[in-house]
Amino acid sequence: MSFKDSIDKDRLPQHIAIIMDGNGRWAKQRGKLRTFGHKHGVKSVRETAESAAELGIKYLTLYAFSTENWNRPRAEVNALMRLLVQTINKEVKTLHDNNIKLMAIGELDSLPAVTRKELNNAIDETAHHNRMSMILALSYSSRWEIANAAKIIAKRVAENEISPEDINQNLFESHLTTNYFPDPELLIRTSGEHRISNFLLWQIAYAELYFSPKLWPDFRKEDLYEAIVDYQNRERRFGKTSEQIIK
Repeated sequence: MSFKDSIDKDRLPQHIAIIMDGNGRWAKQRGKLRTFGHKHGVKSVRETAESAAELGIKYLTLYAFSTENWNRPRAEVNALMRLLVQTINKEVKTLHDNNIKLMAIGELDSLPAVTRKELNNAIDETAHHNRMSMILALSYSSRWEIANAAKIIAKRVAENEISPEDINQNLFESHLTTNYFPDPELLIRTSGEHRISNFLLWQIAYAELYFSPKLWPDFRKEDLYEAIVDYQNRERRFGKTSEQIIK
């Protein structure tokens, strides 16, 4: 029986975030360059996005490229940027077919001009879709995002737009790049690594964490279903006791 048959459609996580890890190791196991793994990881992105939209997931955030990834060998970074442009251009039809809106978060101005152009075109072309929003985290790090929000708030205080007493959790969250969508309830990381890697540190305060042993190019819809079933079998207390939740 498929894990999909065990999913309670009334208790789906509204937002799933995924750290897509393992492309390089997948390629190395096959005696190939790391870029070979990145290319094959595109199929996993497509299948995961289509499956999530079909289930009724409203938001899917994918950690595609971190600010730390700029420190990788220049040849790999350049290949990744070219692949990103090609993939976005090719997958717009998939987004249209599945009524998926594309969004992006991160230091987008640091991306090459041609990458930004393709990304912005795809965002504009899919802006009217409303089945699911797929958010690409590109040149993103949570520490950058938090520091950037603090900088914006400090500037507003200095210009007397707000006072220090106005600063609270809600105001801070409104200055994060993710303020357009709810926090993830489920965070998935592939490849068997048990790290968050500077991803959505503020937003996953109460997310359920799921670590899959699969390398990202091997991750398929059944693996997504298994993660959701695992999520639904957990008791989410948010600081309360089990007895309070039952009541």
